Order: sequence, then structure tokens, then C-alpha cells
Amino acid sequence: METTISRASLRRTRSIAGSSGLSSSKSSVGTVMTKGHNEAGGELEAFTAGDEAAGARLDQWLAGVTPHDLSRSRIKQLIEQGQVSLNGEVVTEARRKLRPGDRIELVRPEPRPAEPEAEAIPLTVLYEDDDVIVIDKPAGLVVHPGAGNQSGTLVNALIAHCGDSLSGIGGIRRPGIVHRLDKDTSGVMVVAKNDRAHHGLAAQFADHGRTGGMRRSYLALVWGAPDRMTGTIRTFLGRSPRDRMKQAVVPEGQPDARHAITHFRVSERYGDPTGAAPLASLVECRLETGRTHQIRVHMAHLGHPLVGDRDYGRQFATKANVLPEPLRTVVSAFDRQALHAAHLSFEHPATGQLMAFDTPLPADMAELVGGFRRHFAGS
Repeated sequence: METTISRASLRRTRSIAGSSGLSSSKSSVGTVMTKGHNEAGGELEAFTAGDEAAGARLDQWLAGVTPHDLSRSRIKQLIEQGQVSLNGEVVTEARRKLRPGDRIELVRPEPRPAEPEAEAIPLTVLYEDDDVIVIDKPAGLVVHPGAGNQSGTLVNALIAHCGDSLSGIGGIRRPGIVHRLDKDTSGVMVVAKNDRAHHGLAAQFADHGRTGGMRRSYLALVWGAPDRMTGTIRTFLGRSPRDRMKQAVVPEGQPDARHAITHFRVSERYGDPTGAAPLASLVECRLETGRTHQIRVHMAHLGHPLVGDRDYGRQFATKANVLPEPLRTVVSAFDRQALHAAHLSFEHPATGQLMAFDTPLPADMAELVGGFRRHFAGS
């Protein structure tokens, strides 16, 4: 049974915890004196610092004694919001130094309801625990609400699916989106369910796998074939000067230019029966950075845009006219970019365990690739 107490009553009962029926427990870094709720409905925890707390920063020490669902950045935010008191006085400095015997109270406000509404949208869940959820996103599903897409998004679906298991990101009960897939790109995604998982995953995505186990690879069906089987594309990407809704390879000096690196490997080539250059190829693309539309822009920059890409490969739309039936009909009917996030690996933000997930091509792209395989011999 939970105990509901106010800040004032907590201070009065702190010294007699245990004899009063309030819960108490020991840890290697201090004593959790009480747990309950304050008058505003927030969860309240009180601690007594041990000898090892001498000289420690308040936010660092709290990050070590609170449950794993609170990141240090969230704890700092709570301190700055006046949700932490030291020896009975509210403190708003995260760097405040502690002394043995200091008494600390932390109030976790009840997470505010998510602004997007929950919607019962079917999801293919590959893995889920208290910290993360991994899904196989279908093509056509927008990840996050925005202009023109206030509902029917992955976020709406996750709020409904996860319910109370979302402990809140920044104090709001919502999923933590750490990477995105375009609306018409399918494949594997990981989403955080609490602050600490969000912080840990975001750091891995920012690092782009340079020092850890993060890896992202995609399968793309492109027109033609690169002139070598493996390679690396290094450019700067920014807003297109011709169309502000698109990205483009831009000069390094452009204000919004961001370094973009894609590694590619040609998996299959689909040759022309006349012996000319391949008409299409299946390419595995591994991201070292994660810029908006990066693979789509990079492959178009090589002269091999994705099949079905209306934004970056419109000039190749008539390519379908030279294909034999029934492949011509299959390609003409494919109404999105042929891009699938096939693999994602990352280190679990709570356990450090390496997690790896692979997803097969969805039915529409499998039919498209299968059509090329049937009609052309791979080389």
C-alpha cells in the first residue's frame, strides 16, 4: 500500500522512518528513507547521503541512486524546476556539492498526458521491454505528428500500444523517437520508453557506431548499377536551392551543410538481355551518418536513383517502359521509393547487451525485386 505524504509531513517523519510504517531501504550510496506521493500527485523519494557522497554533485549522485528510468539530464531538469530539496530547502543548482548525512528529497511530477492522442493502429513488434520497443515499420506510416499528419502516425500507435509503460520523456508520457524513417520507407526502428533509454539511444545514434555496436543497413533497388561493387559516398547535404522541400548535395560552405557518409555494396545486378549496362541493381547501404533522405540523395548523386522515388528519380520514371511484361506492370504500379531498413543493431541502454534485428523485405518490395530476379540473370 502506498503512503501519501506532503513535503512538510515528510520532514517531520524522516527521523523515525521504519517505526512509523514508512518504507525504507539501504543502498551502497545512501538510504532511501521514504517513498510515497506528494500533495500534487507526484512520486516522492527521500534519501540520506552516505560517506561516499562527499564532494559529489547533486545531479550525479541522484543519477546513481534513482531507478534507471531517470536520465541525468532529466534529473538536472527536475532540479532546475525546483523538484529537489536539500536538508529541507529547495535547491535549483545541479552542481551543488553533497556532504555525508545530507538529506535529499526528489519529487517526480506525474507525467503529463501525451499531446498526440492514442490510436489503435496495428504494429509489428519485434521486441519490447521496460526500456525500448523495436518495431517493423510498414511503408505509408508517418513516424511523428506534424503539419498535415496530426494523427495516424507511429507515435499515436505507440502511445496506444505502450500505455502506462511509457514513464515519460522530459516529463511527458510519450515515446522517445531517436531516429526516423521516411513515410514511404519500411523497416526496423527502435523507440525509447523512458528518459534514460532515450538518452542512451540518442548518444549511440549521434556516435553513428564509431565506438559502439550501432549499425544500420538498408536495401535499395536502384536504376542502373554503380561502376564498382563496393564504395563510400562522402558529401555534404543541405536544402536544395531549387526546391526547399528536398535535400541535395551542397557545397561545404552552405550554412546548413552537414557531412554525410554512406557505405554501399552491390548485392545483385539485373542485366539487359542485349548485353548493355545493367538496368537495375539491389544495393545494401550502410549509414555512417543519418541525414534526411541521405540514401536517396546519395544514390541519385551517383546517377542511380531508387526505383519509384518521385522526388529524386522522377527523370527515370520512363525506365519502366523498356522492361518486359509482367515486370513492366509491377514496376509501374510500385508507388514509393524502393528502400527498406533491413538491419539495426544497438547496445541496450540499460543492460549494455548488443541487440540485433533483421527484417525481410515487405510484400510489395519483395514482389518488385522478385520480378527483376525472374527476368534478368544476376551477375
